[in-house]
Amino acid sequence: MGGVLLVDDSGSVRRLTLNRPDKHNALDVELVEALSVALAAAAVDPDVRVLIIAGAGRSFCAGYDLTEESPSEGSAVLGTLRQSLDRLLEVFDHPKPIIAQVHGHCLAGGCDLMMMCDLAVASEDAVFGQPEIRFGSTVVAHVMPWLIGARRAKELLLTGDDRVGAAEAERIGLVNRVVPRDGLDQATMRLARELAVVDPVAMSLTKKAINRSWEIAGFREALLAGIEIGAVIESARVPEREEFERIASEQGLKEALRWRDERFET
Repeated sequence: MGGVLLVDDSGSVRRLTLNRPDKHNALDVELVEALSVALAAAAVDPDVRVLIIAGAGRSFCAGYDLTEESPSEGSAVLGTLRQSLDRLLEVFDHPKPIIAQVHGHCLAGGCDLMMMCDLAVASEDAVFGQPEIRFGSTVVAHVMPWLIGARRAKELLLTGDDRVGAAEAERIGLVNRVVPRDGLDQATMRLARELAVVDPVAMSLTKKAINRSWEIAGFREALLAGIEIGAVIESARVPEREEFERIASEQGLKEALRWRDERFET
């Protein structure tokens, strides 16, 4: 498979590379669908024991593609958010372990994708965050509190801080390991091969057992509640969102993002 998603096998490890480098691998409809198809194929392929999700170019993934039109009212918004959440849960529910190989920007929907993976290896240049609130938008999957705790997650999500460095991400439990940029491929593959020698049935069931502890605590219900609230946020015509959209329409997305970020500079 080529195009917006590259698929490469190394023994029993399959690497799926998001391939929109000119857009920092922003998640558009085509890329999300391609990833879904690839995950489904890997799930039933007996030769694949471990998956890696990586990004081409300068970043892992900068989030959802903001240039794509999206609904702005009621049930249509909720339906879109539910579809996005369901796609992310395909990673969480996958029968095989998935490692996020992260470098550069890992933001918004890209951060959601990383957090849904079972493990994450990051390079020293990786930067994390979910800045959606800064332009009146919503997080699709509120996974962060489950990984790093509510107090720290509130600080990051309510400020929209998108400059969390790799060392801090490792310290708070957002990623498992941080390695030099030039050793990222090798370090991630080393971990993947370590997992690949484990009996696949035991691996799959152990992943399921760990995930079940979150499920019992209400993980999936919390995510669904989150998108219901998110649909209200997306439908609201708050001044910040209207100004962001006006600038994006008149001057381009780059200027809109600059306006967004300048408001938080101190």
